[in-house]
This record gives sequence, C-alpha cells and structure tokens, in this order.
Amino acid sequence: MTTIAQSLTELVRVAADAAGYADSPVPLEPCVATNNPDHGDYQSNYAFRVGKSLRTNPRAVAQAVVDALPSSEMIAKAEVAGPGFINFTLSDAWLSSDVQRRCRDARLGAPSPGAGRTVVIDFSSPNIAKRMHVGHLRSTIIGDALRRLYSFAGWNVIADNHVGDWGTPFGMLIVAWHEWRDDAAYDADAIAELQRLYQLFRENAKADEALMVRARAETAKLQAGDEENAALWTQFVMASMAEFDLVYDRLGVEFTVTLGESFYQPKLAQIIQDLLDRKIAIINYGAVVVPFTAEDGKGLGKNPLLIRKSDGAALYGTTDLATVLHRVETWSPERVIYETDNRQQQHFKHIFAASKKMGVTHVDFRHVFHGILRFPDGAVVSTRAGGSGTTNLIDVLNTAVSRARAVVDEKSASLPEAERAVIAETVGVGAVKYFDLSQNPASDITFDWDRSLSMEGNSAPYLMYAHARCCSIVRRAAERGVVAGDLRLLEPAERNLALAVARTADAALLAAETNRPNLLCDHLYTVAQSLSRFYVNCRVLGDDVDDATSASRLTLVAGVAQALRTGLDLVGVGTPSRM
Repeated sequence: MTTIAQSLTELVRVAADAAGYADSPVPLEPCVATNNPDHGDYQSNYAFRVGKSLRTNPRAVAQAVVDALPSSEMIAKAEVAGPGFINFTLSDAWLSSDVQRRCRDARLGAPSPGAGRTVVIDFSSPNIAKRMHVGHLRSTIIGDALRRLYSFAGWNVIADNHVGDWGTPFGMLIVAWHEWRDDAAYDADAIAELQRLYQLFRENAKADEALMVRARAETAKLQAGDEENAALWTQFVMASMAEFDLVYDRLGVEFTVTLGESFYQPKLAQIIQDLLDRKIAIINYGAVVVPFTAEDGKGLGKNPLLIRKSDGAALYGTTDLATVLHRVETWSPERVIYETDNRQQQHFKHIFAASKKMGVTHVDFRHVFHGILRFPDGAVVSTRAGGSGTTNLIDVLNTAVSRARAVVDEKSASLPEAERAVIAETVGVGAVKYFDLSQNPASDITFDWDRSLSMEGNSAPYLMYAHARCCSIVRRAAERGVVAGDLRLLEPAERNLALAVARTADAALLAAETNRPNLLCDHLYTVAQSLSRFYVNCRVLGDDVDDATSASRLTLVAGVAQALRTGLDLVGVGTPSRM
C-alpha cells in the first residue's frame, strides 16, 4: 500500500502532466494533511508554486490541475482555495475501506521507501568506566527512536554505539587501581569503584605531578600491548558494558554493533600518512591538520581539523575519520546519522567536509543534534553519593517507576501485584522517554515530573490509557459476543478518528525522513484526542446501539489500538493492555 499523501500526490502529478506542466522546473512536493477540516483533509501547494515560477496566476494553474484530475474513488471533492492551493476531501466510503485495509496490516499499510538502502546511526556513546547519567539520555533514546523509525521505513539499519574506551583516562585508572583500589567495593559495584578511583587520581594529581607522568607511561604501555594493562583494560570495559546493558535493557535500546575508539586505533597512523601523502592534510607547527577553504562549507575556512597533535597523539577527529572509512567499506551506507548534543555541531561539519576531501562524496551525512536537558532544581534525585552532582540515569528511571507505581496502586488496586509492577515499569520508563521524544530534538528542554506522568495532555500515560481503554472495549465486546464488522462513518467524530488512524503511516514516515520523532508523537496525541471526542459522541456497546453500528465502531476502536500500539513502539514506548 501507499500512504494517502502518496496516492494524492501521484494524482496531482498525473493531472499536472495532463494540464501541460510536465516540464515545470518546480519539484512535486507531497500533499500534506490539513489541520482544519474546512480546508479539506489534504492539501497540495504544487500549483501555487508552479504559478509563481511561471509568473502566471497560481489559481488558474490550480484550476487546470483540478480539471485534469483523473477519476478516483478516493476523492469526494477537490477544489481550489486561497491563492492557488488545492484542497482534497476524501470519500467516506473510500476512507472506511482504507482504514479497514490498514488495520489488517501490521505496518498500517506503510510502504518501504528505504528498501535496499542502508543507514548507519551513531548514538548514545558513553565513556567506559563511568556510570551513564542524565546527559546520556537524549542521544540514547532519540537515536534509538531513529533506529526504529528507519527500520519501519524499510532501511537496513546499522545502529553503532561508538563508546569511549581509549586514551589517557585508562592510564590514570591503572595507576589508581594499583594505588588505592578496594577489592570488596569493586566486587560489590565495579563502576562505582572505578569512578571513585578516577576522581581520587584527579584530586591527588593536583598536588603530585608525578602521578600524571606515571599515567602517561601506563597509557603508553597499554597502547603498546602490555599484557597486564591490556587485561585490566579488558576488565574495565567488560564491567562497563555490563552496566550499560542494564540501562539499555530498561530503555529497550538495541545496537547492531558496539565499536569503541580502541577498534580504530591501529588504523590511525596510516590514515594520517595517507592524508599527508594526498595533500589533504598539512604539517602546521609540528601538528597535522586538514585545512579548509570557504568552498568546503560556511564557517570552515579559518578552522582546520586537528588530526595529530605536535606530540604525536591522535584525537577524536582522527578516530572519527577512521570510523567513516570503516563504515563505508563495511556497510556501504547511503546515509550516516550522528545523534549528539548541539555542542558538537562544528566538529561534525569538519568531519563531513574532511570526509568529502577523502573521496566519500556519495554518503548523505546528517548530524541530528539535541539541545540540553535541564531539571528545575539542577538534579532529579540525589546521586548515589548523596550529593547534587550529575544524576545517574538508572536513578532517574527508578524514580520514574516508583512515582508511576504509586499512581498504578491508587488507580488499579484490583490488579495483581505482579501486573501492577510491570505496568509501573512500562509507564515510568515510557513517561521519561516520551517527555523527551515529544519535543523538538534541537530544543533545550526542562524535565517536569508532573507533566511527564500526567494522565492528561501530550504524555505517555495519556496515550497508554487511550490504548488500554480501546483494549478494554475489545475485551468487553468479546465477552458479549460482539464481533468487528464493516466500518461505516456515520458521525463526524467517527470520521475524524478514522482519518487520524489512516494518517499514522504518513506521520511515521515523515518522522523518519525529517529525523524528528516528535512529529509522530504529535500525531499520536491527535489520535488520542480524536478518540476522546469519539467516546463522548459515539457509544460502541450498549442496548441502545444496533448490531451493525457496534460492529463498525468496534472495528474502528481496534484500529485505534493498533495505531497507538504501532506508533508508540516506534518511539520505544510500551502499551499496557490494562491500566
């Protein structure tokens, strides 16, 4: 199946060609859903843009396109509006059958525009030997939402967790390990002990410069393959990954590969030499840099990319170039997406420009950056140490689940304890994720516990409850022997709800292509709001509802449940069937 927007857009293309605009230089943009039913269900601005381009009356162009539209059972009305827009109203009969077809399909009738295409998505990327904190939340869940959305769109997705597992901090840890480690503490909580050792080293190094000399020496030994240091490094990495996996499991986050900075270290010297040999890089005051000109991109002319310091040390940029080459050679991606915070915008402009200089011109590089996540009091909950420093991510999730459990116990005391625990986990974690994902990734956001866990407004609990309510109706219908039947749209509230369900595939594909999960969240909120208005105006079950109407509305309710379930899964949020 195609989406409704795609089907209408194809009709516009055929009509525009028939009306004599086949050679127009204006690209055909997709039809879009309208927010105001007075403007129809969908709208095209193609004729308006063609008219402007040809310096002729856009309304005349729009009328010519409308007159040339091929006959279609999906269109009840097409009319010219405003300065040259075309508004489409869908046929109720066609919409009814379309919704029924979509609800029989696990993908809601969405096509796969990414079929045969590969995308690499780089996200999360915590540092080894440190506990994940709230600063890792946005990259982790936005990146995972993109993974889900691109997979839904048919892409072959390589999700890569580029962890920080190399460099001088490991020499510092090795020195601290030998000097001050507490074996019992390590056995009880490995990451907490490694963090304590790292902080202890930094504090002591302020007064003892010899410690940094030793740390650099231990780092050099590690990089040279010293067996003892390599064994410690492996131990630290394994302990950290086990800790990370606990968080990822709670969040429902998955990766295809986890290739840290250490994976690329053997390749760096050759890459630097190749860049020098090809005159892409130059030596500048003993350091190696990739210079840029204004032709390489805005703001790059005076800012070279440093790839080797004068002391011979490679940097993040060097590793990132090695990463680009590895990804191209291994997976041949059409697109590579990096999800990081907005402070790395300039860095990735350098990386993308340098990659093109290296000959990687066929890859669509995209930096999806997010704003800062803040909390009103600077921290959500106390840290493990009881201070007010950076909050551990696992503590945020635990707090969310605890708050959700209090609500579940109050509202659903009749449910078994084990089921309430599962619901609280789903609601609590989902509330944290949805609060973030429902907002523009590029915006700074301030977390709000009350809003995130509210049963009203654009929140995960509100959407989960809408889904659970649909499931409850389906269960009660089964108990009464009512079965779903042909969908008939007799009331405006039914039609609005059916239209919202039908648009879900459009919303999911748009969220993928724009790298904005919040667009899908906005749509799901619209579905839930339409469902609320439907409940007010249309009874599904009852002695005063005839069998055909009950069967029709049951089909619609089941379709809403599937749309909410599918959509929320695409942003990594669960959907309990009871709340």
